Formats: sequence, structure tokens, C-alpha cells
Amino acid sequence: QEQLVESGGDSVQAGGSLKLSCAANVNIAGFYCMAWIRQLPGKEREGVAVIATDGTTDYADSVKGRFAISRDLAKNILYLQMNNLFPEDTAVYYCAAEGTIPECYTRTDFEFWGQGTQVTVSS
Repeated sequence: QEQLVESGGDSVQAGGSLKLSCAANVNIAGFYCMAWIRQLPGKEREGVAVIATDGTTDYADSVKGRFAISRDLAKNILYLQMNNLFPEDTAVYYCAAEGTIPECYTRTDFEFWGQGTQVTVSS
């Protein structure tokens, strides 16, 4: 079974940075798309960032210029570098992957999901 495990969530002050990791037990190069999705308190899940097979990335408008998605194909790890964090970024962050639909864009309907990691940003 494909498993994705997030880590790196923490409590930080506004303006701080965090780097989230998502470790997979499969070859992540085989996914059409990998993504970070977040769920704000009391809200629906929303797409944050995606990275395609060729390395092409896309971001939600709310995080452009602040977050960067990347991957280590040798280690099968997906990363999300989060800079200049706002209190509005407080959420559970999930990694996700798609191995069936050959499309990659910011969305929330992915095939595989991790358990999530909490990010809390205080004023």
C-alpha cells in the first residue's frame, strides 16, 4: 500500500518559517502529481501547491512568493518550504499524490493522502 507520512509541523510566530516533509514508501517519480493541501480550522480543504513529473510547479494565490514545493526523488520525500508565515496559514497540512489522472494543478481530489501535520502561526 502507498503510504505518505508528513512531518515538520510546529508552532511559530508570524513571519517565521517552517519546512514540511512528506516521506513516501514508494517511488514518488511514478506519480503524475504530488501536492500539499491544507485544512484551516473549521474550513474545507484547499490546495496549496503541486509539482508535476517534469518538475513544473503551481501555487495557490494565497501562498505565491512565500511557499516552495520541491522533492527529493532519491529519498522519496516531498517538501514544502514555508516562509513569511501568517496567522492565516494556521492549518493541518497534508501531502497527496496522484498516480492515475495525468494532470497536475492545484486541487484537492488526489488519490493518496498522508495523515497531516499541524502548523500553528501566532501573531
